[in-house]
Amino acid sequence: MDRLTEKKKGSTEIFKGKIVHLLVDKVGLPNGNEATREVVRHPGAVAIIAVNEQGEMLLVRQYRYPLDKIIYEIPAGKLEPGEHPNDSAIRELEEETGHRCRRMEQVASFYSSPGFSDELLNIYFTDTLTDGSQHLDDDEFLEVYAVGLDEAVQMVRDHRIADAKTVYAVQYLQLKAAKK
Repeated sequence: MDRLTEKKKGSTEIFKGKIVHLLVDKVGLPNGNEATREVVRHPGAVAIIAVNEQGEMLLVRQYRYPLDKIIYEIPAGKLEPGEHPNDSAIRELEEETGHRCRRMEQVASFYSSPGFSDELLNIYFTDTLTDGSQHLDDDEFLEVYAVGLDEAVQMVRDHRIADAKTVYAVQYLQLKAAKK
């Protein structure tokens, strides 16, 4: 066992919802002491950096209840049970934006907040958009926007884009543009 590893000694289920599962675990620390860890289990998610023929990235504008405000984000959603992330990315792109794609490329995977959650976020890129049809969930309300890279960078600077996956997407496109 690595000298930094904590060992679970017990677990109490606090809540099991349709998206997250909250546990409070008792753990043994490397120094022999015990502590508690609040853990959010999540099925994983995808987010899509989608660029149209004009070179604009697609964003969705939607109200986020935990923040009590409307924000801009790249299209994203959670994995369904047994669903491969690539299939989820293709599905979420069409559901949220009304666009399909001919090719979807995975560019990164990262843990959204490893201090308390096991959510793995898979980031995909496509610039091969075709028309499809939007299929929002019954409780999902959003607007689709297409913005150029310069505008997206400005939106990060003035905090109209403030969530990590979308900031990452803008930086990814900046690096991609710099390589051309």
